[in-house]
Amino acid sequence: MAARRISSLLSRSLSAPSAPSASTPLLLSRGKNPGRGRGVCSYTQHLINGQFVDAASGKTFPTHDPRTGEVIAHVAEGDAEDVNRAVAAARKAFDEGPWPKMSAYERSLIMLRFADLVDKHRGELAALESWNSGKPYEQSAKSELPSFARLFRYYAGWADKIHGLTVPADGNHHVQTLHEPIGVAGQIIPWNFPLIMFAWKVGPALACGNTIVLKSAEQTPLTALYAAKLFQEAGLPPGVLNVVSGYGPSAGAALACHMDVDKIAFTGSTETGKIILELAAKSNLKAVTLELGGKSPFIVCEDADVDKAVELAHFALFFNQGQCCCAGSRTYVHERVYDEFVEKAKARALRRVVGDPFKKGVEQGPQIDSEQFEKILRYIKSGVESNATLECGGQRFGSKGYFIQPTVFSNVQDDMLIAKDEIFGPVQSILKFKNIDEVIQRANTTRYGLAAGIFTKNVDTANTLSRALRVGSVWVNCFDVFDAAIPFGGYKMSGIGREKGIYSLHNYLQVKAVVTPLKNPAWL
Repeated sequence: MAARRISSLLSRSLSAPSAPSASTPLLLSRGKNPGRGRGVCSYTQHLINGQFVDAASGKTFPTHDPRTGEVIAHVAEGDAEDVNRAVAAARKAFDEGPWPKMSAYERSLIMLRFADLVDKHRGELAALESWNSGKPYEQSAKSELPSFARLFRYYAGWADKIHGLTVPADGNHHVQTLHEPIGVAGQIIPWNFPLIMFAWKVGPALACGNTIVLKSAEQTPLTALYAAKLFQEAGLPPGVLNVVSGYGPSAGAALACHMDVDKIAFTGSTETGKIILELAAKSNLKAVTLELGGKSPFIVCEDADVDKAVELAHFALFFNQGQCCCAGSRTYVHERVYDEFVEKAKARALRRVVGDPFKKGVEQGPQIDSEQFEKILRYIKSGVESNATLECGGQRFGSKGYFIQPTVFSNVQDDMLIAKDEIFGPVQSILKFKNIDEVIQRANTTRYGLAAGIFTKNVDTANTLSRALRVGSVWVNCFDVFDAAIPFGGYKMSGIGREKGIYSLHNYLQVKAVVTPLKNPAWL
């Protein structure tokens, strides 16, 4: 994504607020103003060492409403100097401050208080998330915010359960392993799920006793700053969590190559992930975890209930405007049910409700920005020029904002760009296959390996495919199931390491072996 690659690229019923206007101040809470007399959009400065501060340069950048392209607010534009200040604060908080020296139980209590505050301000956070990203408010309020709070309660539960082992050794020695926090963690999150990615990164890092410098995506900086303010209210000490907003080549690169950052975690595109890895290696060889792109197969077998398979494949692709790294973007359908599936997939796409994400019943909002909008339209044009059959969609929806019609292609071949590249938009590509061996080979012929979906009634088929597909997650007769305890990450060029669950803790810990001689031990 050219100049912005580094930050490009996861219930209770709530009534959606009136759609906010980008031209007037926002008081979404209707009397429950989280800003203590200021608007919910008040937090537009960096958070460094417990204080909201302007960028060192004084620069700001606009963040936009993707429904209209209008400016929501101007946000502090961070660069290397802001990152230096944030890292210095995090370093001091780790080396001298209370966080890693605090008991694990005390750390867990602060995280639990934060989760309670998230519940209290769920409506404001959900509205701000939808306003800045374009996703349906009902999705934000009923799915993502409960998940956000749940993730922090999950990691709070881990805080006092992180421990090492005693290890038997040959000879008279006592051996123990210590699991220690890694230090200052740099974290770069994407724009498609700003709050969920905040939780995936910040939760395990805090549970392990680390301090953090987080760079938000320049497209969606607002909810990370708001969440950081709630952490302050929960009692998180100054300098433990620092948030810098800004662009990838300036703020993101400065964080990735900083000599005093001990670990970098990034979620975004594979191309940017390579840059992050290179910067980390050329600086202090800091530890790196990467959650990157995908081109996930969704395999509909010949025994499938076609109606159910169509609905699940539709969800797997179109959820969040198609802006999911694990979207089921290669829909492989067995030849015996292919024609029926295509017709029903087309009909389902035509029924998809596109519009203002604050309106009840809307399933699809706008794409994130003009750059992504134009990129998706170029891929649609490529599909038409490659002689794939455009079943429906393919055009802009409406006359303003970044809305795209739900688009379905049939007769897609594996060598077409729409079957190879990560489109990151509402474009379903349907391919035909003959047998299991063939679809395994074709599904694995990709540089990605993030996820896969399987739709079948046959347990043997499900087991065969689950073990053969070279991906980090396999969903059988379901898709996009993201429990806090379920690990997530990719094979091949879809990333390094795992998010969520016990595996995410490994990213933020060092293992130290301590060996002590024993004199006349009673036992070994």
